[in-house]
Amino acid sequence: MVMSMRAFIAVEIEDKDTLINIIRIRDALVNLGLDIKPVEDENLHITMRFLGEISSHTIEGIKKILSSIPSIIKSFSITVKGIGAFPSISRPRVIWVGIVDGADKLTLIRNYIDREIARMKLNEVHRDQHDFSPHITLARIKSFKNIEKFKEFYNGYQDYLFGTSPVSLIKLKQSILTPQGPIYKDIYYIRI
Repeated sequence: MVMSMRAFIAVEIEDKDTLINIIRIRDALVNLGLDIKPVEDENLHITMRFLGEISSHTIEGIKKILSSIPSIIKSFSITVKGIGAFPSISRPRVIWVGIVDGADKLTLIRNYIDREIARMKLNEVHRDQHDFSPHITLARIKSFKNIEKFKEFYNGYQDYLFGTSPVSLIKLKQSILTPQGPIYKDIYYIRI
């Protein structure tokens, strides 16, 4: 029997004070009365690469890729700063926190992962349609109810400094979809 799972590669916020600041702003966002689905505390992360539904064979290939990352980069820090929205502030669907310092290193890791997935011919991996933009999703917008309140909120926090955090772990995570929202489980990690 071939096991498969919905999976992604992630970096978590390792600095507790920075994470607390992110949670505090996410909670303030919730209190605006917007029609949103906030990301739970334990699910806040930077998605390095969404993989989709992958087999045990591909999981093993991804583990090999992750195991080789310490040969290209060592631990570093990121600065978490500002909020924004995809696709735009005027028509937001996803509200996020940005990564400034260290974003180039996250991009280097992402590009390496993509090259290795192609080199190893791990063809069942989800084809990403978007350019990589390191961020932490705070909430998903269900409707534009009270959206003007978000625009005011954005103006107050677009340059807010949440803090800095080390990046020393890269994780392979399973995503289990439930009616209440996703549950994420660590499958494998590598220390850089």
